[in-house]
Amino acid sequence: MQKVAIQGGPASFHHLAASEYFRDELLEFGYFDTFRELFRSVSEGRYDYGISAVENTLVGSILPNYNLIVEFPLRIVGEIYLHISHNLIALPGQKVDNIRTVISHPMALLQCSTFLDRLDGVQIVESHDTADAVREIKEKGLKGIGAIASVLAAKLYGMDILASGIENLKKNYTRFWILSTNNTADRILDKASLNFKLLHQPGALADALEAIRTESLNLTLIQSLPIPGKPNEYAFHVDVTWKQGTDYLRCLDILSKKTNNLIIHGIYKSGELPYDTAGN
Repeated sequence: MQKVAIQGGPASFHHLAASEYFRDELLEFGYFDTFRELFRSVSEGRYDYGISAVENTLVGSILPNYNLIVEFPLRIVGEIYLHISHNLIALPGQKVDNIRTVISHPMALLQCSTFLDRLDGVQIVESHDTADAVREIKEKGLKGIGAIASVLAAKLYGMDILASGIENLKKNYTRFWILSTNNTADRILDKASLNFKLLHQPGALADALEAIRTESLNLTLIQSLPIPGKPNEYAFHVDVTWKQGTDYLRCLDILSKKTNNLIIHGIYKSGELPYDTAGN
């Protein structure tokens, strides 16, 4: 039995991601309203793993979570990409024309902005979770209110799907970190998440990137992160993959000399991309 902490409730997309990643395991879930609560619960040892969304193909990086991985002593031990398909869900018997308010998680609302813009006079309200928004409508019998969530959420709470596949782009995927206080036991390690600050000299970022190129690593993500209380100063989060572990070790040695405060957030097996890099 693995104890897994997620942001959101049953039938949320975090729930779906965890169920897919640990599909051969028996799971006990802990449900949290905020990512901070999730990170804290895992760091305190109350859960074996945590699942945290970190980037989406429509809205980009979820920046606060990059700061949380710096703040809390957790390791990234894996990742999973999940296809996200959104649906407008309401009480049985309701129609789209009946809906005057739509509630959901802010990220879900952003991913469905085109659909929502076509709904004249509809109020948009943010919630802490997609599936919990469906649950609230069901439990309170809220007519005229719809939620954006998964098909599973509609089935779980016995609700109607008024419109399906309402995300702006059908190739809508979210990447989730698998977090733990322990290192991964997976033998196939081909990806690392690193954080560093730059030396105060011209070309410092170029020097760091050159080390990655020279050692034949693939830079899959680079994200600048403002340093609180230090205007115009940034840390950088980078994800790199490799074919030969020795290439990564040589690159790490160079980066340790060309950057400040190099942190290894995790070394893990890269998740299977549900789409190819050519956009197919």
